Amino acid sequence: MASASLQFFAFILALFGVFGDITATLLPNWKVNADLGSNIITAITQMQGLWMDCTWYSTGMFSCTLKYSVLSLPIYIQAARTTMVLSCILSAFGICITTVGMKCTKLGGDTDSKSHACFAGGVCFILAGIFGLVPTSWYTREIISSFLDQTIPESSKHEPGGAVYTGFISAGFLLIAGVIFCTSCFKKQQGAWIYPPKQHHFPSTEQESNAGYNLQDYV
Repeated sequence: MASASLQFFAFILALFGVFGDITATLLPNWKVNADLGSNIITAITQMQGLWMDCTWYSTGMFSCTLKYSVLSLPIYIQAARTTMVLSCILSAFGICITTVGMKCTKLGGDTDSKSHACFAGGVCFILAGIFGLVPTSWYTREIISSFLDQTIPESSKHEPGGAVYTGFISAGFLLIAGVIFCTSCFKKQQGAWIYPPKQHHFPSTEQESNAGYNLQDYV
């Protein structure tokens, strides 16, 4: 019962991780303007994401420009696109697989099949968390290095946006959920290895009859 409750808790964490992963991938505020200096400009906030760049104006208008050209993007943005999409796909697969393998569901067949499905779903969550953690870390490193570069004008410097923090939190949720699913399955298999089922040995009636026949030969 405790293991089933722990799996359900991990499933809830995975759901938050999946929704946060998708949200972080689509949000345009991976980095925002640092708002440094005393220059008065028309735009209030400038945001850059993986797929589009958006701008808030002082008049209340909001405009976005899609990034159509992939080859013209920096390498860290191309890598972030690829890894975040892979993270979303793996986490969605993990949700489907763990739904079958959880103990509180009636899907997946016998106990061994559900255990294997649960372990496979946990591996998907761990890989999704790693794929989500790598681009957010790399993107944050590029923002910080650009912010500390003295040759870049202060008006062109940016800070990490809400999408980066959402990506970090979602990756953490997915990693925790994956570890819980894998360890719950591993503990069960380890218990079966340590305490194997006892084998009952019954005497063979054929051997008893043969022994009786041999004794009769000596009479």
